[in-house]
Amino acid sequence: MQIDWNDYSAPGLHDELIGPGGGARAAGRTLVRYLSELGGEEIGVRQHAAELAIKAMGITFTVYHEQEGSIDRAWPLDIIPRTISRKEWSRIERGLAQRVTALNLFIDDVYHEQRILADGIVPREVIASSRNFRPNCVGVRPPLKCWAHICGTDLVRDKDGTVYVLEDNLRVPSGVSYMIENRQVVKRVFPEVFGSAAILPVDDYPSQLYDMLAALSPRKQRRPEVVVLTPGIYNSAYFEHAFLARQMGCELVEGRDLTVHEDDCVYMHTVRGWTRVDVIYRRIDDDFLDPEVFRADSTLGVRGLMRAWSQGNVALANAPGAGVADDKLVYTYVPEMIRYYLDEEAILPNVPSWRCGEPRQLEHVLTQLESLVVKPVDGSGGYGMLMGPMSSQRERSQFAIQLRAQPRGYIAQPVVTLSTVPTFTNGGLEPRHVDLRPFILSGAKTYVTTGGLTRVAMRKGTLVVNSSQGGGSKDTWIVDTEQ
Repeated sequence: MQIDWNDYSAPGLHDELIGPGGGARAAGRTLVRYLSELGGEEIGVRQHAAELAIKAMGITFTVYHEQEGSIDRAWPLDIIPRTISRKEWSRIERGLAQRVTALNLFIDDVYHEQRILADGIVPREVIASSRNFRPNCVGVRPPLKCWAHICGTDLVRDKDGTVYVLEDNLRVPSGVSYMIENRQVVKRVFPEVFGSAAILPVDDYPSQLYDMLAALSPRKQRRPEVVVLTPGIYNSAYFEHAFLARQMGCELVEGRDLTVHEDDCVYMHTVRGWTRVDVIYRRIDDDFLDPEVFRADSTLGVRGLMRAWSQGNVALANAPGAGVADDKLVYTYVPEMIRYYLDEEAILPNVPSWRCGEPRQLEHVLTQLESLVVKPVDGSGGYGMLMGPMSSQRERSQFAIQLRAQPRGYIAQPVVTLSTVPTFTNGGLEPRHVDLRPFILSGAKTYVTTGGLTRVAMRKGTLVVNSSQGGGSKDTWIVDTEQ
């Protein structure tokens, strides 16, 4: 069955692979030619092969279900990649590095001089009312003044081709292991195309991550003791925790494996006895990190860990308190932060946003609910949102009551018509909406992944890309079109 690209169309949308005239975009020409030679039937065979490979490799994610509890599922991958030219990516890369630099300066400022608050660029009440502001972090100076060492920034492209930043994930961003595994699986099922297209690699991320973490060590050793702290096997991202620990050659530990001794240093229990830990890549939220400081009922963290960190005896990535910038209300001020700290204009724009905590903006949102997306400022995973165009009058009326009761807790944005990528379905190749999560490492230097995790809305017409709500994923190719 031959592919007729004339039958493929995404009217009114920006397709990442096929241009408005029906021809392949520059970054996708080799891929389109390759797919055309394979034909639809062979693509289906290779999609099935990819699904079998994912099961054999044990690539899973966990979904929480009210009735059935946690369920492990095979990772959903559509084998048709998303392609972006290296030239375009270089601009995106600069924009991401600029953004994370400003965010780290902001976090450090908030826990020290608070110049940006004193100068009225960000209102004091925004920080005072933030659930993620940690008073225990005031005055603490992490290594290199860096707080958000690993950031996963969500990007979307609108129908006019503009790339926007949708949100910043600065607490415990996940998904990078799936980015790497997607590439390995696609290499297996499309081996021929990797020899003919200049696709930039992504598999150096674990070594880049280890080097960044090791550089944070309070002790200058040839090989510091770096560990990955996981909540345990029932966490939805446990596959990733184990994957990254294995790839870095580090120990994967739970809170019960660590202790803080009288010298306020952290030690790991091993078969050889207690071993001092220098750096902890923690995949546990602040609230559960140290029962001595945060939630007293937490069994996931380590008692005394904040003491050890604040005294500089152990490095934590990401640093506690970094979540103060992982707030959708704070997000709306990032362009101002870039101007304030860097004296530059933002390379990557925010999605236009309304702050519901400001009375005039709240009234505008309340009158336009049917056309807006309203998000809780500390939400994640697509939960707690109102998708105005897809909501009923009753849902909007109920949501309006919540907005009036807690206006600071929400922002609103116009619906961004996400770009599309051809996706394999029972009906052949059809356009499906996508977003993109690149990962940025910050330390002595800044590293941006060449691409990221493309998430795809597998159901026709929907914009929901989260895997927990039926979304899937794609490999992301940054293609050097000038070679």
